[in-house]
Amino acid sequence: MKKNYISNDPQSTRMFKAGWMEALSKVHFSVPLVIYIPVIGFFIYKSILAGVQPLALAGYFFLGLFLWTIAEYILHRWVFHYIPKSQWGLRLHFIFHGVHHDYPRDALRLVMPPSASIPLAFGFYFLFTLFFHDKANLYAFFPGFVLGYLIYDMMHYAMHHANFKSGWFKKIKQHHMLHHYDNMDKGYGVSSILWDKIFHSDFPKK
Repeated sequence: MKKNYISNDPQSTRMFKAGWMEALSKVHFSVPLVIYIPVIGFFIYKSILAGVQPLALAGYFFLGLFLWTIAEYILHRWVFHYIPKSQWGLRLHFIFHGVHHDYPRDALRLVMPPSASIPLAFGFYFLFTLFFHDKANLYAFFPGFVLGYLIYDMMHYAMHHANFKSGWFKKIKQHHMLHHYDNMDKGYGVSSILWDKIFHSDFPKK
């Protein structure tokens, strides 16, 4: 594989002069679990209080989980990999995703920091309110979507820091490593390769 990164060192490179901004750009991989597992539990509880029946709750929950995989692909391909032309745009691109490709094993920049994930969570929740006229169903749907995000974050960390000997995890890790070290214009799925196959951005079989 060709080298299209700066360093594979797990240590972090400095991005900001201001210490508080630098701190906000780093996060231990366990932090999203601490923040969002209670969120998932809270919304499931609210859906039960709102009278959502178990079968409907499971259906909306798994719909949210499935739609996360689409959102993940869209964000990664058309937002994180959009290359702006202005200097400030290029700086923003580096902060949000470019640094990860330059330093792919940076242990503190492999999951989304709360400074980015919390505004995104509020944004997605507001977006979903436009489609769910019954809040009870939204309460059942949203925790599935959040769980999808958590699976993505945890898998992304594992893809860069865990060794898988066989099975599906090994296959999906190889998929993601090809994205980093072979061709970053393919292989946008992290928690799933489904949408790469549908949108023809998968790697050709060798």
